[in-house]
Amino acid sequence: MAIPPSAAASRHTPVLRDRCVNLLAPAFEAANARGERAVAIDATLGMGGHSEAILQRFPNLHLIGIDRDTQALTLAGERLEAYADRIDLVHAVYDEIDEVLEDLGLEPQGSVHGVLMDLGVSSLQLDEAERGFAYSYDAPLDMRMDTSRGQSAAEVVNNYSEAELASIIRRWGEEKFSTRIARQIVAARQQAPLLRTGELVEVIRRAVPAAAARTGGHPAKRTFQALRIEVNEELEVLQRAVPAAVDSLAIGGRAVVMSYHSLEDKIVKKVFSTGANSSAPVGFPVELEEHKAELKILTKGTEVPTEAEIQENPRAASARLRAVERIKKRRTS
Repeated sequence: MAIPPSAAASRHTPVLRDRCVNLLAPAFEAANARGERAVAIDATLGMGGHSEAILQRFPNLHLIGIDRDTQALTLAGERLEAYADRIDLVHAVYDEIDEVLEDLGLEPQGSVHGVLMDLGVSSLQLDEAERGFAYSYDAPLDMRMDTSRGQSAAEVVNNYSEAELASIIRRWGEEKFSTRIARQIVAARQQAPLLRTGELVEVIRRAVPAAAARTGGHPAKRTFQALRIEVNEELEVLQRAVPAAVDSLAIGGRAVVMSYHSLEDKIVKKVFSTGANSSAPVGFPVELEEHKAELKILTKGTEVPTEAEIQENPRAASARLRAVERIKKRRTS
């Protein structure tokens, strides 16, 4: 059953909400002090919890909310209805920041004061059983964040070769039993296509040794993560999205990114670290202006939720937050 739009606020607790807003706040306040209207992008809008907090705190701010999930856009639109004159909600994937800004009449580079990304699967998608993201519900094997396009998890499971399945389960799920799971999937689909999450869970249970299943959490967790990442091209999108977000920032603008597994965090860390380091060649005697760092790291390593926050919202447990500020114009190559 679909969640009614009016229930979005009660069903969604934004991860590290206050910390995200506090990290972005100095950029918005500085823009206001200069007489500029602050512009924020919530690149993973979801049910709009972070956006609502930003709009409440900064009454002159204009917010652009991006999501590939049309149901999320509907729910967020209802939640943010009171701010309708200050928001643009856009159906797009978050690596399309450049195109979104251009369509709204803004420059893709240097026009934004704050960008927020809350990566991975949303509470909405996990809670909607028929979307097929959760291994705890029996549902159609879909997993598409944008149900209007792209291949489903069922198509991946039933059409990829055994080698391809093993590869994505190992790479995206970091699953040590990937070969055994892929072999079991291929054997099972020869009898009948795997079309439901429950069917896939049973196949995975047969593949994972009982001792590992008892001590390593739910045996399907890593495989479901891998399939979700593959279906939605999440890491490929992220590799394009983080540089686009950083490039969109004005001087003093800030980007805050929350990731939920090591593969995401590695991509974010690389982009932020590259921008925060000098580009001068090794051994170069003088650091020229064009070689100076363009970003400043605002977090020491990654920040994590407090125990109180995890108790309030258990899905926050694996969140890892990084943030940067633009301190110099974008380097040109």
